[in-house]
Amino acid sequence: MHVTRSRPQSFRGSSDRFTGEVWIDPIAVGARPSRLVSNSVHFAPGARSAWHAHPLGQVLHLLEGVGRVQARGGPVLEVRAGDTVVTPAGEWHWHGAAPGNAMTHLG
Repeated sequence: MHVTRSRPQSFRGSSDRFTGEVWIDPIAVGARPSRLVSNSVHFAPGARSAWHAHPLGQVLHLLEGVGRVQARGGPVLEVRAGDTVVTPAGEWHWHGAAPGNAMTHLG
């Protein structure tokens, strides 16, 4: 077991992966062979990720705010604090904050 008392500084999401202002706060990265990566990601109003897919899927849990998510070919869905979004392996999608609303998720 390992307890982290303080985390590294947040960093701004890169412009090749995000549109708008996005801040990433690393929470945990598992030691090999674990594939665990956990971040708190804050999206300014209207900011979002680029289209992308994850080979092992992705789980996001909204902590605060109002967001939007979309799978390729599907409708844009509104999500709110307390909602959990499960994206299957290989599914192209994006996620971000709704216009006029900031959003923070764990993922």
